[in-house]
Amino acid sequence: MAKSAFLKSSIAKKYWMALTGLFLCLFLVGHLIGNLQLFMSGYEGALQFNKYAYFMTTNPAVKLLSYVTYVSILFHAIDGIYLAIQNKKARPVAYAMSKPQKNSSFSSRNMAVLGTLVLFFIATHMINFWAKMKFGTTMPLFVKEIVDQNSGAKQYMLIATPESPQVSVPVQSPIFDNTMLNKQPNSQIHIEGHKIINNKNKEVLFEGYKDLHKLTISFFKSKGKLFNVIPNEGLFFTLFYVLSMAVLGFHLWHGFQSAFQSLGVNGKFTPAIKFFGKAFSVIVSILFAIIPIYIHFISK
Repeated sequence: MAKSAFLKSSIAKKYWMALTGLFLCLFLVGHLIGNLQLFMSGYEGALQFNKYAYFMTTNPAVKLLSYVTYVSILFHAIDGIYLAIQNKKARPVAYAMSKPQKNSSFSSRNMAVLGTLVLFFIATHMINFWAKMKFGTTMPLFVKEIVDQNSGAKQYMLIATPESPQVSVPVQSPIFDNTMLNKQPNSQIHIEGHKIINNKNKEVLFEGYKDLHKLTISFFKSKGKLFNVIPNEGLFFTLFYVLSMAVLGFHLWHGFQSAFQSLGVNGKFTPAIKFFGKAFSVIVSILFAIIPIYIHFISK
């Protein structure tokens, strides 16, 4: 009974909030390291990023860790909303002489709002990238362009993953996906994820890298109209991403040190934790924000 009461208490929820928050900070570091490969240019840069994406979606240990991450995000969000409601109920009437701007930071006063905005960003981010990578029927496979030095003629080769039964496959287009196959109703092959399947005997003919690099570059460079209304949607996506990273930075500014405080790590470690937390929030959010800026305005 006592154990059940503890698990339902606000103290237990703060512990879980702190632990999931710190775990998600580790996830941010890993995700950032992978995304920084988008600064690498050319064929080698694209291949390296697609290899990273392939590893992250096929390695069993990483997939298990991904599920832990999804659960942590949901728990962290739900727990945070619940604690905010509890705190509001505990103090339904504000102090008459309260001046919160003098006694607390902007981040600490608005953690619930900032967290909700971060959650909204995560949802849109997963729809635009994760969902397309996992379930997209038009996800392109990575293709290498080969230019003949004498004639200037171009050839395209699908690049195989280590598990593929073949080394490379020549194709007619720099983009190879189900859109091409759908235009050929009598096609002998189809794509399932990153595999090309023989329609007759279901044999795997080829395994290639999903071209998440091309998808990401196209997303932030798109000149199309968002909802057929907003022009230059790539610029809109870039600005939205940068603003979202600013929100993340403010959330981490207070959240990092608050997590250690909730776990009882205080005293002589507090100044170092505060300094590291603030540095972490600034560096991580800025590095994430620079990536779409670089893609939209600088990369070719």
